[in-house]
Amino acid sequence: MAVTGTHDIVPAGKRELRGWYFYDWANSAFQTTVITVFLGPFLTSVTEQAAGCAIDADTCDGTVHPLGIPVAAGSYYPYLVSLSVLLTVFVLPIVGAVADRAPRKKPLLAAAAFTGAAATMAMGFVTGERYLLGGVLFIIANISFGAAVVVYHSFLPQLAGPDDRDRISSRGWAFGYLGGGLLLLLNLIVVMTLTEDGNAEKTLDLARYCIVSAGVWWAAFTFVPLRLLREHPSASSTSEKGNILTDGFRQLGHTVKGMRAYPLTLFFLGAFLVYNDGIQTVITLASQFGTEELELEQSALIVTILIVQFLAFGGALLLGALAARIGARKTILISLGLWLLVIIAAFWLPEGEPVPFMILGAGIGLVLGGSQALSRSLFAQLIPAGKEGEYFGFYEISDKGTSWLGPLFFGLIFQLTDSYRIGIVSLVVFFLAGGILLALVPIRRAILAAGNTPPKVL
Repeated sequence: MAVTGTHDIVPAGKRELRGWYFYDWANSAFQTTVITVFLGPFLTSVTEQAAGCAIDADTCDGTVHPLGIPVAAGSYYPYLVSLSVLLTVFVLPIVGAVADRAPRKKPLLAAAAFTGAAATMAMGFVTGERYLLGGVLFIIANISFGAAVVVYHSFLPQLAGPDDRDRISSRGWAFGYLGGGLLLLLNLIVVMTLTEDGNAEKTLDLARYCIVSAGVWWAAFTFVPLRLLREHPSASSTSEKGNILTDGFRQLGHTVKGMRAYPLTLFFLGAFLVYNDGIQTVITLASQFGTEELELEQSALIVTILIVQFLAFGGALLLGALAARIGARKTILISLGLWLLVIIAAFWLPEGEPVPFMILGAGIGLVLGGSQALSRSLFAQLIPAGKEGEYFGFYEISDKGTSWLGPLFFGLIFQLTDSYRIGIVSLVVFFLAGGILLALVPIRRAILAAGNTPPKVL
């Protein structure tokens, strides 16, 4: 049975598409509430307590020593992000290979999603100076998040033909931003209602509870796609008896060797890894930049992220409609140009003034969802039949919160300059280099080389 965007694919019905969209709704709570808003400032505050800064700010050097390594408290979270992504480099392609070999994908989706949700809920135990526990739980949650998304993404080429994937991917991403925004709105109401001026401990407790709520949301709504999605055995899934895990390792080795036969797909993947690393770094570290550099209240940060979320809902649909007219690659290039303007403007944001930060957030919202959704659907066109999970395993290395070079670069810049502004503006290089690489990819030839049918508009 064909499984890619070729002539004989059987399009999914509305019920199944709704189930697929709902996993974006479920996991966006982790991306939005945890990664984008609460975890960076929360874990930084816990780390600062461990460094002794909460006890004696005059003598504290702001340094902790995990495994004996001196780390600035402000750099601990960016370093954790980089470490978790380095680990996903090994985990996610294996997950993808196993997904392609397994006759049933939904149990894999369930295992990864529920593991990540459990680790997120366990953040409720990160109290006092337990920054190491917080770091371990974050790594588990982030890797599980990526693993679940690999399986989730691998359904896309099997749900629709080449002319419909941009639309479906954009709707899924838009639906995700709506769900993530709704939970964040509820958390904003809680934070604004219960926050007490001058009570830092209460603020930290509220952040902890909001993080836990994202784990509950993630787990609860994962049941919807598990109920509505159908199984789509891939061309490489095996009906023979054997160990799927060891077969997956073996198949991954074959795929890595076979990737040399699709150099244009690899070229696109390289371009995506560069520019999306910049996107994910902005998403991951925006709240830390707002609290530590701009000295904004957490409520202002949450309002800004809400603006981003709900505008990203419309932005994803808008850029999806634009892609139907001019093609996905051209639309992504336009969005990267707008990202450059956003990053440059961030350097000049004034301290203590939330309105300019919110206006900048509105700009991010308009380009965020579309640039990510169209990248996903465009890559789906470049995957050879039966390799969806494996290729999306490599793709997910730099998707939805799993960037590594950007946070590492940001953390090093901060440690060297003690300036978040210089760190944020240094990300310009990722958008510029990634855009240039993307512009050089001959998309139609790449799709044909992968054995797929190009959409009518490129």
